[in-house]
Amino acid sequence: MAVTLPKRSAISAVNLMPLIDCVFLLLIFFLVASRISDEEPQLDLDLPSISEALPAIFQPQELVVNIDAEGRIFVNGEFRQIEQVEQIMRQVQRSNPLTQAVVIRADRRTDWEHVATVLGLCKKVGIQQYSASIEPD
Repeated sequence: MAVTLPKRSAISAVNLMPLIDCVFLLLIFFLVASRISDEEPQLDLDLPSISEALPAIFQPQELVVNIDAEGRIFVNGEFRQIEQVEQIMRQVQRSNPLTQAVVIRADRRTDWEHVATVLGLCKKVGIQQYSASIEPD
């Protein structure tokens, strides 16, 4: 025996709130899951590799400094003079004095002098957390 419902009660029985909740949760998931502005892959560098490297568990707020094979320094994807790099480091150190980190990505063919210059800048502006990025085997 078929149950017949009046049109008025059938339309009011459809509840859209769970559907709106699901769409909202999917939107949040995709916004969190897709980090669009990643600093790492801006330059195609040939990084040195080691086999004992541990994967990064937690990604803190960090400034990525890229050094290409010719020794040119790039911050935020743009070529910077050493004075500009120092100014940027001072600015980020002021905004995040305790936990500011700097990741130095240098091509394996670059002179160590360029890496040492950036390390010296970190020490000069007071950034305690700095590291060199490598590529695991």
